[in-house]
Order: sequence, then C-alpha cells, then structure tokens
Amino acid sequence: MKKNIVILGSTGSIGKSTIKIIEKDKKNFKIKLLSTNKNVLELIKQAKKFKVKNLIINDLKKFNQAKKKFKNLKMNFYNSFSVLDKLFKKKEIYYSMISLVGIDGLKPSMQMIKSSKNIAIVNKESLICGWDLLKKSLKKYKTNFIPIDSEHFSIFSLIDNINAVDKIYITASGGPFLKYSKSMLSNVTLADSLNHPNWSMGKKISIDSSTMMNKVFEVIEAKNIFNISYNRISVLTHPKSYVHSIVKFNNGLTKILIHEPDMKIPIHNSLYNFDKKNIKSKKLNIEILNNLQFKKIDNKKFPLIKILDILPNHNSLYETALVSVNDYFVSKFLNKRITYKRLIQLINKYAHYKDFLKFRKIRVKNVDDIYKIRNYVSLKLDTLGI
Repeated sequence: MKKNIVILGSTGSIGKSTIKIIEKDKKNFKIKLLSTNKNVLELIKQAKKFKVKNLIINDLKKFNQAKKKFKNLKMNFYNSFSVLDKLFKKKEIYYSMISLVGIDGLKPSMQMIKSSKNIAIVNKESLICGWDLLKKSLKKYKTNFIPIDSEHFSIFSLIDNINAVDKIYITASGGPFLKYSKSMLSNVTLADSLNHPNWSMGKKISIDSSTMMNKVFEVIEAKNIFNISYNRISVLTHPKSYVHSIVKFNNGLTKILIHEPDMKIPIHNSLYNFDKKNIKSKKLNIEILNNLQFKKIDNKKFPLIKILDILPNHNSLYETALVSVNDYFVSKFLNKRITYKRLIQLINKYAHYKDFLKFRKIRVKNVDDIYKIRNYVSLKLDTLGI
C-alpha cells in the first residue's frame, strides 16, 4: 500500500528536492496535495507527473487564473490552507513536508499535524515563534516531528538523550561575506548578498545567511527543538558546509555529522525514517576533513549575532517581534529601498527597541497572538516612517 504524502511549498527548493526523491520511488508513495504561492506552471507540471488531485495556490490572482486556464484538468484548486482540515482524516497522511516561508506557515503546520503520522517542518518562523504550540499539538496527536534544516537534522541524528549533552555547536558557512573585511561590507550590493557560496536557496534566506541572522534563528530553533539553554549552544564558522553540527557529551565523547551541502540527504533520511534505503552521494572528502577551518564568529563584522545575548530562555512573543523586524527590513533591502549597511543597522536597532523588548516577558498562548504581534511590528515600523 502506498504511503500518502503532502508537500506544502512544493515549488520551492526544498519542495523540489522532496519531489525528486519521491520520483525515484513512485511505487511506494502517493502525493495527495501540493501547494505554491505563485509558481502555478511548476505546480501543474508536478501535479500532472504524480497525478495529484488537490492543489493550493495562495496568491488570489494566480489562483483565479489557474482555475480558469486549467479547468479541464481533473484537479481541485483551493486558495487557502483552511481546506486542510476538511481534506484529510486523522493520520491519513504518512509524511508531510512543510516548506513554507514566513509566519503564515504556522497555521498550516498546526493543521497538518492532526492528519500526519510524520511531519517535517522547514518553516523557520513556525519553529521560532510557535514552538510551544507545535509541541503541544505534536504530543496531542502523537505525530512524529523531524527537523529538516541540515544543522538541526544533524543534531537530531546524533543525540538520544538531551541530558547527556554538554554542548551543541552549530556550524555556519559564513555566507558570501565571510572573507570580507568590515570596511568592505559598506559597499556590498544586493547581488553580492544573494551569491551564497555553498547553498542554492531562496532570496530571503540567502540575505539572512549573509547577515548571520539565519544563525540567530537556528540557535533559537535548536533551543526550542532540543529543550536546551542558550549557554549550551555555540556557533562556529565552517566555510565548506561539510560538518553540520558538533555535539559534545557529558561522558567526554564528541560526535560530528558530515554530509555534502545537499538538502536531499536530510530529506531522504527523514522520508525513509533512517532505514537503509540508499541515496547516491559523493565519496568522503578527505581534503575538506584535513582543512575544516572552524572559527568563532567575528561579532564586529557580523553584529546581529549578538542579538542572542538578549533572548529570553523561555518562549515569548519577542521571537515573533524579532522575526517580523528582520522580515520588514530584508524586504526593503530586496526591493532596493535600503543599503546592506543600513539593513544591518536597522535590524540591530529595532531588535533592541524598547516597545518590542517588552514582549520578552509575554508567553505565547495561541496562534492569533503571534499574528497580532507580527502585524503590530509592521504597523509600528510603518508609522515610524523608516
């Protein structure tokens, strides 16, 4: 019997990688639903190949166009994730991949937990802002959670008992500007910022990688997922992205996890639940092993990493404010409204803004609270006329 699969965000890089893995094993998997924001042509191509009947297109204009243009296809078109509660029964889905961008990915993540046996969440904002809610729902519906970011997947692979862990080291490629001097960063362009040396990623996450904000978010994720305090997590730069994490245990042993910078590797292992299903991969690169180049992050060159010092050890609404501040200014940078230097200054300034810092004392109670804070931050920044 085929295992049912749902991929939310199937036209993005993670979604496409998941599709490629399933394509090689069609006899064992049945895709029940795919979604996109705007990339309708890619979505239809995927749906035809795998005979998928249910499609979600979030952009209203693209949805209306697709519904009209492809009306002869035997497919159901939807414009909202709200339909997820109606489409699937409890535990009907073997594996759900949530590869969405932004805080709006939290609700569909919560919805798919109900009907999924296994859920892989790549939506950083859900894991950062709504982890307490997700954890409660995972427990309630007895759903198995697998982190897919290469760093968290590697930690997940290395540890059985968090109480046996002394320290976790998350690695960072350093992005496109690792070898730049601080003065050189004053003149970098948008194109420079998007030119990641190792990974092929979306524009938003590429910018976050260049500023090191991505590592701030990954530390928050690690703290949440593995229930470990911030003082037991460190970040090291590692230009080759070959080692994804290092875990030092209380018994004196230290483990590292190595794989090529290819997201198909964690996706494959999560989909097959770490069984012995083979995946083609390159030979062990001894040259890289002999030249790993681990270093502490230069927080003068990458000042946003110091935001970690002001984070509360409990989950709060401040994380939502922080994500919203970053989203707001990265959007301005992507639209060429501000320079890279100004991007760093503004994120740093408003991460420390007193009206936002007050949320460190407020716990997350429900999904609506998170969306309210997101809207509040955006409105406040608009009002300030930045």
